[in-house]
Amino acid sequence: MNDKNINCGRDCRNTCAMLNEALRKETSSVRFYESVFEECNTPEVRNFLSDIIDARRQEILKIIQKLNEIHARSQSLDGLAASFN
Repeated sequence: MNDKNINCGRDCRNTCAMLNEALRKETSSVRFYESVFEECNTPEVRNFLSDIIDARRQEILKIIQKLNEIHARSQSLDGLAASFN
């Protein structure tokens, strides 16, 4: 798969397509690491995978937070624009 095929449309309104794609990929990677974690029996590797899973989950939370900020800002701007009509 070629990640270079992902392009920003720059026409986002209430959300960001690029951040949604990043969220999808991060979520997919967490699922992958969780499945590997479940199959692994070596404590050292399980601890390592656990750290990766935790870090990826933190990144997912950051992406969700930014998407929420974008959505809230868009709603505020819509409300402001509507007040002039």
